[in-house]
Amino acid sequence: MDDIILETKGLSFFYGSHRGIEDVNLEVKKGEIFGFLGPNGAGKSTTLRVLMDVMRPTRGTASIFGMDCQKQGVKIRKNVGYLPGEFNLYSNMTAEAFLHMSASLRGSKVDLDFRHQLYDRLKFDPLRKMKTYSRGNKQKIGLIAAFMSKPELLLLDEPTSGLDPLMQHVVSELVMEAKNSGRTVVFSSHILPEVQAVCDRVGIVREGRLISTDSVQSLVQQQFKRLRIHFSAPPPIDAFSHDGVREIARNNQWVTLEIVENMPQIMQEAASYGIEEIETLPVTLDEIFMSLYTGETQHTGEVQNADMGKM
Repeated sequence: MDDIILETKGLSFFYGSHRGIEDVNLEVKKGEIFGFLGPNGAGKSTTLRVLMDVMRPTRGTASIFGMDCQKQGVKIRKNVGYLPGEFNLYSNMTAEAFLHMSASLRGSKVDLDFRHQLYDRLKFDPLRKMKTYSRGNKQKIGLIAAFMSKPELLLLDEPTSGLDPLMQHVVSELVMEAKNSGRTVVFSSHILPEVQAVCDRVGIVREGRLISTDSVQSLVQQQFKRLRIHFSAPPPIDAFSHDGVREIARNNQWVTLEIVENMPQIMQEAASYGIEEIETLPVTLDEIFMSLYTGETQHTGEVQNADMGKM
């Protein structure tokens, strides 16, 4: 399909007998921001390295722009901005010289005005030698190298690593600007709020496998609902002890429930105790992530604080 920029089928990579990734089936559409989410060691970086032909897959296929990542990698990389999770810099070269060399090697055209805008926005001095830069400034070099040619596709491995909150915000702005100009962004992260803030869709990786892929909104809405109900009289403690529902907080006549299934039955039973008010409480991507990883939800202070406010 013309709108598919990136696609993998059964993509697998093993480090000897150790699984890096296995059977990753993924499609990323043109113009979207796709978040690759998982803890360190889950397989995010391995996937991006295989896509960039840094490593060859054990089995399966990967394509970008409809071209095979292994057979046509050189052509692909001319239109991809890649920020690796780890990269080596020439210690005695200035950042500006490195960035000029990087653009020349890729054969990509760089808008010098835009590159200087990136210097200003990231508060970066490009005239120093690389050995003098902090970790955060080295990360900025990688970001500038990825963004400066305005590539059709950006593959960013933990793009805000080592950056302070202000610079993290700048990176989010750059990602959104790329999307608004019709370009595509794929980035890996273990920081859930930044994924939830900018991504159209997210893929959650666990132990090398892609366990869920959906829009952020759908993931939040479909996994479970959290309702806070005020009853005319407190229902019994075991009133909602059914499969697919958990009582997570109680304060006088207020009861907070997490409901995975059987919503009509639960609401019918709740009505029998005299419902006076119902609130729908927000569920974060952080909680969805933990529920998919552990099978249990972790409750934010928002639920507890809401109950405390009624005491």
